[in-house]
Amino acid sequence: MRAAPALPHRVSVAGASGRMGQMLVEAARDSGDCVLTGALDVLGSAAIGQDAGARSGQPTGVLITADVAAGLSHSRCLIDFTRPEGTMDHLRACEAQGVNLVIGTTGFSDQQKAEIAQASKRIAIVMAPNMSVGVNVTLKLLEMAAKAMSTGYDIEIIEAHHRHKVDAPSGTALKMGEVIADALGRDLKECAVYAREGVTGERDPSSIGFATIRGGDIVGDHMVLFAGTGERIEITHKSSSRATYAQGSLRAVRFLSNKTTGLFDMFDVLGLR
Repeated sequence: MRAAPALPHRVSVAGASGRMGQMLVEAARDSGDCVLTGALDVLGSAAIGQDAGARSGQPTGVLITADVAAGLSHSRCLIDFTRPEGTMDHLRACEAQGVNLVIGTTGFSDQQKAEIAQASKRIAIVMAPNMSVGVNVTLKLLEMAAKAMSTGYDIEIIEAHHRHKVDAPSGTALKMGEVIADALGRDLKECAVYAREGVTGERDPSSIGFATIRGGDIVGDHMVLFAGTGERIEITHKSSSRATYAQGSLRAVRFLSNKTTGLFDMFDVLGLR
């Protein structure tokens, strides 16, 4: 007897009219195993009432709405790459409706992170500052490099993004710092240096430095420098398209398909733990 085909993953997208939202809409449409069942945007957006695929010229049959409950009503999972305040509103709606959540939003406060962790006792959540498969493999490489170069190397993290990005350093850069600090047995809050100006004195060898660049339409570049005596190692990841974030997000949706509760990240999704 032929096995019944697997049911598609029913997905809603937050911020559906934005750059990342449109990439997610297209990725779900083209995936073969995911179906777009809801599209959300903020009240007052010019896209409200339009088909989520109108901009690409490939209608989805799903209209963009500001009614969060309605936008989630036919979905099993919401993908959210919006702003912290919007994501928290969506989190509460997902809790109320039993909808799982993939969070790519960055810039959360400690209190907001605690609320997300609390919500994961009632729904399943994947939260990662970067959904790219390549970035998460890079994080694993950084963990290995930091352990091997724990002494005698100064560590600097340089990131570049488009002019519209509102938080700095990027969530990905901070995650890189956290991974490195954990591998070294340090607390990033105590060893991070986010700005240098004037007479700063010699570099503290235990510090992890950050530098931020904003300009143009840079999708996302990250480079970690391990600078030693007589050599330096540079581990770099460059994104040329948001498509990689969308594909990673769909992998997270698939991972959550058999989960009802729990807080996970892309290391869990990719089996890198």
